[in-house]
Amino acid sequence: TALKLADYVVTEAGFGADLGAEKFFDIKCRKTGLKPSAAVIVATIRALKMHGGIAKEDLGKENVEALKKGIANLARHVENVKGFGVPPVVAINRFSADTDAELQAVRQACAELHVEAIECNHWAEGSAGTETLAKAVVALAESGKADFRTLYPDDLPLWDKVRTIAQTLYGAQGIIADKKIRDQFAEFQKAGYGHYPV
Repeated sequence: TALKLADYVVTEAGFGADLGAEKFFDIKCRKTGLKPSAAVIVATIRALKMHGGIAKEDLGKENVEALKKGIANLARHVENVKGFGVPPVVAINRFSADTDAELQAVRQACAELHVEAIECNHWAEGSAGTETLAKAVVALAESGKADFRTLYPDDLPLWDKVRTIAQTLYGAQGIIADKKIRDQFAEFQKAGYGHYPV
């Protein structure tokens, strides 16, 4: 496996800290004993402006205010990754329409979140466009800051595991389901599946 052949292994865990990263941390790492030393959260100015309410046809225009509103989404992903005890770095996938003012706004927000933001131009420059990011990830991985933990213990009941994910990652106040669904969870629990991750 890659872990036996390389000093560092990078894996793409899927879209979002609430989807792919959560499954990677709570299922893959739990079952294999992996303990990540660092995480990279990829962001684009364009996506952050969309989260800030800008229409698709206007994304090519500078709009720092919308970008700042959209940064709340990035902040949530940073918070989610940190919740697993894994220190993140933000890779800003920069494109030609992105302005220096927009890039600076993301850098400033990341500084306030206590994470480094690194501009990446790999779409234009290939691997040379991510060399700074690679060095930052290695430094973060070697820093000893990681204190990996899963979101919930194995022995937590299935329903409580779902509640924990909903509340911790998505900010839900609680979860509600029809009796039929709750009964199905109870059946899974009774059948001995309660120790599995969700």
